[in-house]
Amino acid sequence: MRTLIFLISLACTSASYAATETTTNLEIAIGYLAYQPAPRPLLSNVIPEPTDAGLRGAELALVDNNSTGRFLKQNYSLSSHSSASAEQLLAAAIKQHDAGIRLFVVNAPQTILRQLATQLPDSLFFNAGSADDELRQSACISNVLHTLPSDAMLTDALAQFMALRQWQRWLLIVGQAPEDIAYAEALRRSAKRFGLTIVAEKHWDFSSDQRRSASAEMPLFTQSKDYDVVVVADKAGDFGEYLPYNTWLPRPVIGTQGLTPVGWHKTIETYGAAQLQKRFEKHAQRWMNSVDFASWIAVRSIATAVTKLKHANPAQIRALALSGQLPIDGFKGRKLSFRPWSGQLRQPIALVHPRSLVSTSPQEGYLHPHNEMDSLGFDQAETTCHLSDKAL
Repeated sequence: MRTLIFLISLACTSASYAATETTTNLEIAIGYLAYQPAPRPLLSNVIPEPTDAGLRGAELALVDNNSTGRFLKQNYSLSSHSSASAEQLLAAAIKQHDAGIRLFVVNAPQTILRQLATQLPDSLFFNAGSADDELRQSACISNVLHTLPSDAMLTDALAQFMALRQWQRWLLIVGQAPEDIAYAEALRRSAKRFGLTIVAEKHWDFSSDQRRSASAEMPLFTQSKDYDVVVVADKAGDFGEYLPYNTWLPRPVIGTQGLTPVGWHKTIETYGAAQLQKRFEKHAQRWMNSVDFASWIAVRSIATAVTKLKHANPAQIRALALSGQLPIDGFKGRKLSFRPWSGQLRQPIALVHPRSLVSTSPQEGYLHPHNEMDSLGFDQAETTCHLSDKAL
């Protein structure tokens, strides 16, 4: 009798294993959308951003997802589209949606991201391209999560370091582009938040060729009351590249040039980051930047949620992300998570110059009642966003 029972049990186990082996894989389709307008003319010979920024990060994450997904009966695919036209990008998104895609990674400005999210309200979008503060404060979108750090997170990271070093007096120089003006507003907020003083503010409106006249123009332009640092808001690198070593007073340059706060950089190597850097460079034949990392971690967040949920329902992925029960490994030494009020990914911010990591914020001593990373950017009491109270 014992032998018979054992044989029956073994047969049942074998049948169960065979059934498991033939189970259909869970198919998870992800859309990647990038807005790539023609670059505007610049005064400096700035090294251009790679045209595939973001896409290569998403592609590498797809490889990572499928390397573990094959053991979990998960198969990930990526459909990508880039365009210099907002209308064409929206049309591509609708086409991807018609093909069944409900999860998107987007590298685009706020206005285009808002159009996409409004047009496809049943989909979940990961913002990997816009640092706009309004998206995390007063104009939040219910079906958007943010993996790119906001301007406020970046400038708070910088201001914490400045306050710790007692570099308290700032000369602020602002470019003319809308993104420069927005970044300058974040700098003003951060200065006030951490007790720093903007002793003077100047707006760059020169049109001369600074390659020939930087040594003559910049010292005169930076004449002002005594200051500890020159703080620059020039996201495109129009004039800010000529500020270091050309200021009236011998002072450091920080902001979008000089010492710069970033979401990711080649010089980040600890906590396993060097391994990610090597794999990315092999895949893309270049260094990984902040948009690449934001796209990579967006796709990896999807995989982490799918593994926990056993399905890819966008509403439930969003709910899990906002619940605080979706810890994400981002090679930054801490478990990352999404803020339930704004959908912003909490993350440390690196302070770098071109070939060195100087520091990482939040700085030691800046505490928070719940999470020290919430000392960067808009905290819950500073925003009207309440995404966790809304459904997809």
